[in-house]
Amino acid sequence: MEYNTTRNHLTIREYGRNVQKMVEYILTIEDPEQRKKNAHAVIELMGILNPSLKNVEDYKHKLWDHLFQISDFKLDVDAPYPAPTPEELSAKPTPIPYPTRSSKLAHLGSNLEGLIEKALEETDADKKQGFANSIAYYMKLAYSNWHKEIVHDDAIQSELSDITNGQLTFTNTPSVKAFRPDNGRDRDKGNFSKRNKFQQRNGNNGNGSGNRRNGNGNGNFKKKRFI
Repeated sequence: MEYNTTRNHLTIREYGRNVQKMVEYILTIEDPEQRKKNAHAVIELMGILNPSLKNVEDYKHKLWDHLFQISDFKLDVDAPYPAPTPEELSAKPTPIPYPTRSSKLAHLGSNLEGLIEKALEETDADKKQGFANSIAYYMKLAYSNWHKEIVHDDAIQSELSDITNGQLTFTNTPSVKAFRPDNGRDRDKGNFSKRNKFQQRNGNNGNGSGNRRNGNGNGNFKKKRFI
């Protein structure tokens, strides 16, 4: 019986021991054409055993890299892609430098810092005020998300003044539409509609005695007796 402790190291476990044995057999084939034919057959089998690689762009290239890696880079075959080297597969990416600069707005984020810089550079007064209102709104939103409580506008203004050295102030004044006087026709039309409703409820002349069923207008209704 053959135990795993007596076997060689399994390079890529996703393909299993049988694929590795096939690759080891290909290394013993002396005929280049026969070796190439068997290598293509193993590539097709590897694609079936690991179908998730089909979602990767140029997955065939990935399969050939795995084939060379399983053969410990000893396979000599005319492949459609250049054979990789151990140094290329084991190369580590360049580390991304960690930001070390300090900022007073670390609790608000660097995006707000960039927005404040643009607001301070703005020369148009209306746009600058819009920048300030947007910045204050975001600061209130961030404060509510972190502290789960409502913050007063004075606290936001105090922090905004401290950040910008008093150059930005925000306002919560709502926007008021321009006044447009109504013409007399619309005003009379509205009064006429109300007057009609009033007349329908209280009679035709507004004195409460608009009962026309008896014809005398005194509001008393007498039943007519039929003989």
